[in-house]
Order: sequence, then C-alpha cells, then structure tokens
Amino acid sequence: MTDSILRVFLVATGVIGGAVCLGYALWQFLALALRDAAAAAFGPRTPGVADARLFTAPGDEPARPAYWARQMWRDSRAAGNEAALTVWYLLVRHWLGIVIRDRLLQGRHGGTDELADSAFGRLFFRLLVPGYTVAAVLSAVVSGVFLLGVALVFAVQLALVALVALCGVLAGRAADTVWRLTRGIRMTCPYPDCYRPFPLAVHVCPDCRAAHRELRPGRFGALRHVCRCGRGLPTTALTGRRKLATRCPYCDQSLPAAIGTTRVVHLPLVGGTSAGKTMLMAAMLDGLRSWSYESALTVEYATPADRHESHTRLDASGWALKTQGGQPRALMLLIGLGRRRRLLYLYDPMGESLRDADIVRRQGYLAHADGVVLVADVLASPVVRRSLRAGDEELAAAARPADLGPVETYSGVTGELQGLGGRRARLAVATVVTKRDVLDSLTSLPPPTPPVGAWLRAIGLDDLVSSLGHDFAAARYWAVSARAATGAGALPSEQRRAAEPVLWLLSRTGLRVGALAAREGGGGAG
Repeated sequence: MTDSILRVFLVATGVIGGAVCLGYALWQFLALALRDAAAAAFGPRTPGVADARLFTAPGDEPARPAYWARQMWRDSRAAGNEAALTVWYLLVRHWLGIVIRDRLLQGRHGGTDELADSAFGRLFFRLLVPGYTVAAVLSAVVSGVFLLGVALVFAVQLALVALVALCGVLAGRAADTVWRLTRGIRMTCPYPDCYRPFPLAVHVCPDCRAAHRELRPGRFGALRHVCRCGRGLPTTALTGRRKLATRCPYCDQSLPAAIGTTRVVHLPLVGGTSAGKTMLMAAMLDGLRSWSYESALTVEYATPADRHESHTRLDASGWALKTQGGQPRALMLLIGLGRRRRLLYLYDPMGESLRDADIVRRQGYLAHADGVVLVADVLASPVVRRSLRAGDEELAAAARPADLGPVETYSGVTGELQGLGGRRARLAVATVVTKRDVLDSLTSLPPPTPPVGAWLRAIGLDDLVSSLGHDFAAARYWAVSARAATGAGALPSEQRRAAEPVLWLLSRTGLRVGALAAREGGGGAG
C-alpha cells in the first residue's frame, strides 16, 4: 500500500513538474535569459549619448579599436554572464524562493499569492511543491544546456568573424606593401636633422586635426579607422588615405601630399663653396619647366614652401644666394610623364659641409641617394689653374672659383657616401662642369665641348674621370652655363641642357624621360 502511494506521488510529481516546465517555466527561463543577454550586449542606448561600451585605445592613438578586436568579446562575455545570472536568479530567488517557499508552502497560490480559503486548498498548494521544484530545477538545467549550446555556436561565429577581419587586415597590409614595393615607394623625411625613413606617416584627421600614427589595417579597423571625433578615415592608399594631410613621425613637420603614393628620388648636389651648386639648381628648375613647355613632362612644386624657396635663390644681380645653415632642406618637385610620377628631393648642402668627415657623416640624406650630381668647378683645380696664362687667371678669379676643386670635392664625400648608404656601386653620378661661359672665354684651355668626359681628361682631370667610372654604376658628364640658363635673358637650349643631368638620373629610376635629353642632342654628355 505504501509503495503504491509513493509510486502515485512520484508519478504525480513528475507529471506536474513536466507540465509546469513545458507549459510555462522553461519558456520563462529562456525568454528572460535571452532578453537580458541581448540587453547587456546591445542596449538599450540613449540617442545622442556616447556609448559607454566604446573606449579609446590606451596611448596616443586617437581612434576607437575595431568592434571585432575587443568590444565584440566583451559584449559576448557580458551577454553570457547576464544569461547565467538570469537563470540562477529565476531558479533560486523566484521559483525556489518566492513561488515555492513564500507562496506554495504557505498555502498560497503560486502565481497570484492569494491565500487558499480552506484547509484543503492550502494542503493542495503544499502538495504541488515537489512538482514545482522539479519543474524549476528541470527548467534551469534544460535552459542552461540550451544556452550553453547557443554560446558555443555563437563563439564559433565570433571566431569566424575575427578570422575574416584578421584576414582583411593582413590582406590590406599586404596589398599596401606590394603596391608600395612595385612602385618603389620609400618614405623619407626631407627636413634637416631628421632625414629618417619611416614605414608610415602620421595622418591628420581633417575634422579635429588629431594625429593618427597607426592609420593602416589593424586593431583599429581593417578598412577604416574611426577617429575620436567620429570621422571615418581610410586605412590604405588604395582606399583614399592619400588624400589626408601627413606629418613626419619623428620631427612632426608637414610632408608633401605625394608622400606615400609616389616614388621618392633623392639627388644631392655635391660641390665646394662657390662651385655654382645653388645657381645650377635654379638653372635645373628653369630647365625642367622649359621641358614641360616643349613636351609632355609635368613639373610641380610639392608644397607652397618649395615654390617660395625656388623664387628666392637668386639675388638682384643674378648671382645665386649662398646656401645658409647646416643640413639642407630638400627642395621637392613632382616630376611626371604620362601616368608615372616621381617626387624629386634635391639637396643643396653648404660647400663647407664637405671639408670635414664628421660633418659629411651627418649629412643623413646621402644614405638615401638614388644618384649624385657632382658640381665640378674646374677653375678651382690646382692642375687647371697652373695651366692658365695671365689674362685667363684674371677671368678665372673674377668667376669666384670654389674653395675645393672637383677632385678634392669628390674625395671628401665618396667614402662617406659608401659608408652611409652602402649603395655607391649601384648609383649613377652626373658630373656637371659649371661656369661654361667663363671656360669658353679662356684661351689657355680647349672649349668644353662634348664629350665632356674626354675634355676633363684633356685638361688634366683624368684621375677624376677614372674614379667616377670605377666607383659608380654609370657616369655621364655635362658642361653648363648656369648664368645663361637663368634670368630674363636665359637661353631655352641652355636651360634644357641644365636639366639633362636630372632627367638622366630620373630615367634610371624608371621614369621614361631619357628621350627628352636625346631630342636636344645629348647636351654635353660624355
């Protein structure tokens, strides 16, 4: 009899527990747990108020980390914790605490908390306690298992999202790197006391002017970064990063807009004081502009500062102003032909910087040189001066000879050029004999007609020509009158001849401008 009563009690408990579980309790557990999980992860949010979940990265980068990089995992963890807390609260506090302990065991209705009118009614509510307990525990276990399964599936999806995002980051960086390598783009600061190469410039937000040092695919986003002001910024040059203003990551000075998208060609002009470097550079600029009038060559100043500097190179008398200061700032030009362009860095250092090996060693731009323009004032060579007769000596002295002859100039810089860059044997040197107008008037020397290399040998500079041919991958020679190529009465042919050394060196970087000099007949090449 006792066994039968116990069996009936257990069956009734199971039936009541299953009915309550499937009819109400389980769905309450699931609904509330999912609702609270979603609320913890995604809202509610107040329009116009900053989302408390979002935060800026530690450090100086003024960007929000990508959602997939960190916040996605935080939201998922918060959702899981909230779902678990909801299940625990419903089981312990609501069902076992309020419904069973405070209501059913007290003879009250489990849902309405109304006290039964009769003793039989209160007994009936108490007899429901085992069934409701089974329902509560069963609902908690089943909902916990279900939510755990959902969490595992969701975790796999999150991992896939993170993997896709990471692949996007790697693909974006790889595409940007391959694009720069195929175009030969190397970013280098053009400013004195810096000259440092860098893989990524500092990009400035156009809205709040915040400086972004990591604007590339990464933890702040694969396709774009969101600035702290809310502005979206593209992460690669291919997607529009090139339109943003840039600064050097080391000296914080403004960089030309073409940096990072155009191959930079570094060409230092090497020569002694008063050798005619600055005047030759002015003639080269005029010559490049002259070529742009006669061909498809395009010449632009990279920045307004370069335009201003080029306009202040000559004084009222037509003489070039002496280069001032220590290390030179590069004069930057955008040279293009067809679809190809080069960002040309022209360096005009003080002649005094070649006198001391320590000073030469501090000329950091030499380490990035893609070619060298050797400015040769042969009137400063002791060998040449000894061969001049009396009248020619006066003409040579009036031409302000350099403090160093071309042999001494080259000897002072060639060792440091090799030590700084280690690439001398792969570089080309364009040797430009200056002051040709004076040389043409001398009777003690043959006129500097092409081939200029042979002319240099004829006047006693055979060692210089031999050294240049041995030390560099290629060497060519010109004789130029910079005074005839600048000013109001400049000769277009002389201007274009002055630009030929630059065009030849540019042609060796893949810019197809070598044919322009050939149209002029090769100038004084030799």
